[in-house]
Amino acid sequence: MELLVNPETWLSFLTLLLLELILGVDNVVFISILTGRLPEEQRPRGRFWGLFLALITRLALLATLSWLVGATKPLFAVLEHPVSVRDIILFAGGLFLLVKAVHEIHGRFEGADEEQAPKRSGRAAFTSIIIQIALLDIVFSLDSVITAVGMANELAVMVAAVIVAIALTMVFAGAISGFIDRHPTIKMLALSFLVLIGASLIADGLGFHIPKGYVYGPIAFSLLVEMLNIRAKKAVDKK
Repeated sequence: MELLVNPETWLSFLTLLLLELILGVDNVVFISILTGRLPEEQRPRGRFWGLFLALITRLALLATLSWLVGATKPLFAVLEHPVSVRDIILFAGGLFLLVKAVHEIHGRFEGADEEQAPKRSGRAAFTSIIIQIALLDIVFSLDSVITAVGMANELAVMVAAVIVAIALTMVFAGAISGFIDRHPTIKMLALSFLVLIGASLIADGLGFHIPKGYVYGPIAFSLLVEMLNIRAKKAVDKK
């Protein structure tokens, strides 16, 4: 009860909620890109399970705070650079995300046949996409939860912020996915965003931390410019 009447608790919760929403953008984009390869009737289910797995992963990580602390401790050194479990996960996840995003971009340039292929494979394609989402959820969740642990002292605050952030993401994920699917240029921008995120995760895993502002800033500016282009095109079409 004391937590609910403590202003510092609410400030910590709101700050952490905002941060979780921002850090969750790359996860939503990745889920939107992958579920866009499913038949239209399966996409909402794919988005739901993808975000549900993200929630379960983050809560599981929060339940093992002692492991999280150990995840940042060096296991061995490579060329005098200490390597931890977190570094290995971030490097592997960044490499996977980078390869996946480049493969998606290549598929779009090569033509629609490759892009449509997973839609014909039914349940196998759905399972494959959910597995890919689950693997990347581990990477995104690890980075997100370690940040949460550094910002809040109460486990209840961290759990509440994560649950609310995922719930809000579920509400808007459909609209975000639909917008990406309707605008090919936005989809290409989203894939470029994933390439940038993958590269930053690899760099982080190698010990070269890139501030989030340097990653999200250019993407936000590019998105703003593309939104202006879309509005300008609609205005020309009306005339």
